[in-house]
Amino acid sequence: MILGLDLSTSIIGICIVDKEGNTFLQEYIDLRKEKTFFDKVRLAKKEILSTIRVNRITDIWIEQSLQAFRPGFSSAKTLLTLSKFGGIMEWIINEDTGITPQYIGASSARKRCGITVPRGEKGKDVVMRFLLDTDPTFVVEYTKHGNIKKHFYDIADALVIAKAGFLCQHKKN
Repeated sequence: MILGLDLSTSIIGICIVDKEGNTFLQEYIDLRKEKTFFDKVRLAKKEILSTIRVNRITDIWIEQSLQAFRPGFSSAKTLLTLSKFGGIMEWIINEDTGITPQYIGASSARKRCGITVPRGEKGKDVVMRFLLDTDPTFVVEYTKHGNIKKHFYDIADALVIAKAGFLCQHKKN
């Protein structure tokens, strides 16, 4: 079983694909109500390690955080916080399970899964449309205003990471 994670300090997307590459689990962890950074780490640790143990995970793939500041995107402070959070989670996972998570960039994962983001469009929107059109196991819920609930974007990203991880593993073998 391959676990795909879209790590964030607000919502973590979680997806598991089986040894045939079929979607097995789609979940999320909502960290928005946690008061401190370390409260977020503790809750994420508890939930992720439980998911790993219950589902007999053999491989873990994590969406690589942005490597540089880009105007109009996340601030430098946000990038540093996400990078710190990712490093802590990677260490916790390795320390507890012996599994060394592997990283893959969002654009590389999308490309591997056959998702092309046209110039000027947001990657998250393209991924969402792609999954809704091509993956019958991916089902979303809507707000009362007809918008997709926010956590489904994180689940979608984790699904792409998990499937890309599967494809990377499959190519190696």
